[in-house]
Amino acid sequence: MPTHMKPPVSGAASEQELAALIVKTLHLEVAPDELDPTTSLFGEGLGLDSIDMLEIVLSISKRYGVELRSEDRAAFASLRALTAHINRRYTT
Repeated sequence: MPTHMKPPVSGAASEQELAALIVKTLHLEVAPDELDPTTSLFGEGLGLDSIDMLEIVLSISKRYGVELRSEDRAAFASLRALTAHINRRYTT
């Protein structure tokens, strides 16, 4: 494994941890604790687009070993929905 890649973490994802991952991945100018876990990630909410979603999917795959598919689109409704989805699909 290349040294720049972290192995999947052990344990479930938390909303705070996932918020930090999203902020870091997308270079957002907000603190992770400023992200409302129930706000939509796309459109009127955080305003992310499909390119942002691809970047998040790659980061989640590297960090948690969870592969997200196009049919998992509902998981991106909010930070809370995404965290729950990752925890349901998490592989150790």
